[in-house]
Amino acid sequence: MRLGRMTDYGVVILCQMAHGSKDAVFTAACLAKQTQLPLPSVSKLLKVLTNKGILRAQRGAGGGYGLARPAAAISARDIVFALEGPIELTDCVEGGDGDCEHQKSCSLRGHWNPVNLAIEEALGKVTLADIAAPRSPYDFIRGIDVGGRQADFAGEGV
Repeated sequence: MRLGRMTDYGVVILCQMAHGSKDAVFTAACLAKQTQLPLPSVSKLLKVLTNKGILRAQRGAGGGYGLARPAAAISARDIVFALEGPIELTDCVEGGDGDCEHQKSCSLRGHWNPVNLAIEEALGKVTLADIAAPRSPYDFIRGIDVGGRQADFAGEGV
């Protein structure tokens, strides 16, 4: 499973917005400059994320876009669903479009549903605040099992 470029851009934009104050409002041009993303893509994403309830739009002088709720209340699942749609690893999941020619006779039909649900649950546990939090370049390797012990490469072994 790989998220599309626009979803990646959407997360970058949302993280930038999450770093602002609770009521901060951003213009598309400002976000494009801050994130170094193309203005047309930023504008499109802001409209989609507003329509999906992730962002709020404020009209008039001093208007722009802001988070519709706190970053800690916006899950990765919310973002992925808004920009990618529901998670369907295969065509034969419940609610899938069913384009597979072997659908009726497949013994695996419906067996992917628990996998999809597990991914949804995992994404639901990670918030925009978690994603936007500052990290050390070594955070990704903390807790790796090295030779039967947990290693903390940013500090001491555990």
